[in-house]
Amino acid sequence: MSGIEGKVVAITGASSGIGEATATLLAERGARLVLGARRSDRLTALAERITRSGGTAVAVRTDVTRREDLSTLVDEACGRFGGLDVLVGNAGIGPVSPVDDLRVDEWDRMVDVNIKGLLYGIAAALPVFRARGGGHFVTTASTAAFRIVPGMAVYAGTKHAVRAICEGLRQEAGETLRVTTVSPGFVETAFAETTTNTQVREQLLHTRDRIAIPPDAIARAIAFAIGQPAEVDVNEIVVRPTAQA
Repeated sequence: MSGIEGKVVAITGASSGIGEATATLLAERGARLVLGARRSDRLTALAERITRSGGTAVAVRTDVTRREDLSTLVDEACGRFGGLDVLVGNAGIGPVSPVDDLRVDEWDRMVDVNIKGLLYGIAAALPVFRARGGGHFVTTASTAAFRIVPGMAVYAGTKHAVRAICEGLRQEAGETLRVTTVSPGFVETAFAETTTNTQVREQLLHTRDRIAIPPDAIARAIAFAIGQPAEVDVNEIVVRPTAQA
């Protein structure tokens, strides 16, 4: 037994990048997965690929800015597998830009996805965990939760909020609830491609192509936290390229 085998794990932002890598790794280690993301085609293809490989996964289209979608994701886990052991809150966006750009719509979107999406996931899963007498929140934050650089003020603000919410939840959790925050540095994902400021996007892409680590490096950190004995709570993991300042 891996400490993961048989656990029911829901993952948001599961259709690509860190979420996809985490789903693939946890499936290999015997988890039963409920996969959530907005892109239904990629999500369904991932669930089918896992199933063909002998794993267990179902896809549920999930937009984390819609509270009812998070409720549906958790309900699917409970209805299909009889409960939920872990919620991996991985959905997040980062269209970073200088504050002077005044890209207010992008600010709103980051708040909605990165902060409110986290809270909606907690609201959906926490009652289930309390009723079951245990559970595990694993949330993807960022090294921006520790270090603020020009161009990332709003994004870093949302990730500071993520870290603060998770730490507060941990302190309130009690003896049976586990709370883990995983903060990646530069990872080989499409993160930079969502940035609409051309200069910032080019800088991010250049740095990513030079030093980024693969998504499965973060997936292994997530699996490490989930696989610990029930009495061990791994609270924070920071994973960055050795070349990242």
